[in-house]
Amino acid sequence: MALILVRGENNSKLLNAIADIERHANLNLITKPKKVDAKFADEIVEKILKAPLRTKSNVDTAFHVKEDIALAILQIKKIHPPAHVVVVSDEYDGYKELNESISNSKVFKGYYSNKSKKGSKLKDYKVSAKEKEDSKSYRVFF
Repeated sequence: MALILVRGENNSKLLNAIADIERHANLNLITKPKKVDAKFADEIVEKILKAPLRTKSNVDTAFHVKEDIALAILQIKKIHPPAHVVVVSDEYDGYKELNESISNSKVFKGYYSNKSKKGSKLKDYKVSAKEKEDSKSYRVFF
């Protein structure tokens, strides 16, 4: 189980980043995203990076995913979300503080999972080959 911290400029960028993590990185959220204080999140990231941040965040959220830390890092590296995503390992100083903070925080509003409830696969809206073939027979050419 990995703890992910997402920092961004506004709510819509954070929601898009969470959706990208779920859809494109194929990570499974096991907790709802929770609000995190922006200054607190910036401090944790500065401790992790051991360097000052170039830009401060306005809105932050954190949540747990089912996958382990190494897989979460590899999957997130493959995507380009519109926010700063940090996988916080339990080896870092701020892990316990962040974990306690999100257990007492409010849920980040606006998030909903696009994954189906039956089996953690995304809903498939593609048109099947049979449906394509059927639609060809109804075309009218002028």
